[in-house]
Amino acid sequence: MVEDVDADLVRRCRNGDRGAFEVLLRRYERPVYNAALRMLRNPEDAKDVSQTVFLKAYEHLAEYDPKYRFYSWIYRIAVNESLNGLNRRHRLDPVDEETTDERPGPDQLFGDEQRSRCVQGALMCIKPEYRTVIVLKHFLGCSYHDMSEILQLPEKTVKSRLFTARQLLKEELLDKGMTSP
Repeated sequence: MVEDVDADLVRRCRNGDRGAFEVLLRRYERPVYNAALRMLRNPEDAKDVSQTVFLKAYEHLAEYDPKYRFYSWIYRIAVNESLNGLNRRHRLDPVDEETTDERPGPDQLFGDEQRSRCVQGALMCIKPEYRTVIVLKHFLGCSYHDMSEILQLPEKTVKSRLFTARQLLKEELLDKGMTSP
């Protein structure tokens, strides 16, 4: 089981095995980058955030509580760093249409490039706390339980926030002239 392997790797890291941290880095490098990219929509910013996430994870590994899943802990760091990056910008950057993720997501279900751009643009128009739950649920495939751990919120709050986020996204899509998926 992945959680058991992660727990062993974390234990080995805490005992000074740098190779164990490299295994964790390789395992979570792409998912952390994808999460940051979905939040920031800028590949360079996502790379910077990813590097910061792993640096912070390494520096604070002693503070990691093994009763939680490692990926929840590292995703939480990624979400926080992405939100910090958005706050530093003090504005929303235009959506860069060339920075698509290779993994299929809900936006690809629409089938054509124009609709995909519309969904990405609408996603960037909603507040970061709502964008975060959409990204975690629909682009990263997190469960409500995992989202609750990552965001450090009760599951009920996560579900409520996701409901609101979907409504806001729907309104943005309607405003952009998109009437049906």
